Amino acid sequence: MPGIREEMIVFLVAAASGAIVRLAYQCIRCFRRIMEHKLLAVSVEDMIFWVCSAIYMFVQIYHTSDGSIRWYFVLGVALGTIFMTVFLRGVQNLSEKIYGSKKKDLSSKS
Repeated sequence: MPGIREEMIVFLVAAASGAIVRLAYQCIRCFRRIMEHKLLAVSVEDMIFWVCSAIYMFVQIYHTSDGSIRWYFVLGVALGTIFMTVFLRGVQNLSEKIYGSKKKDLSSKS
């Protein structure tokens, strides 16, 4: 039975893992905005992402808790994902305030 210190480390690793997976998907979304993709390409990219994410999470679970899924690992992944989503939304809002939004730029040209 792991002690509270080991459980906290596993929780932090799980939160970091969830944040990394969310950040990776955000990078894919940014790539899709830069280059136009057809539905088949988006589907293939998503399939590759989810397979790689599943392998990554399996490796993280294997290394941190010897393959047993613990509730605090699942909670850490969920909270890490939520934290990264909130962080990315804050960065987007900050960049819109600094550089102005596209809607303002389009309306000022008219």
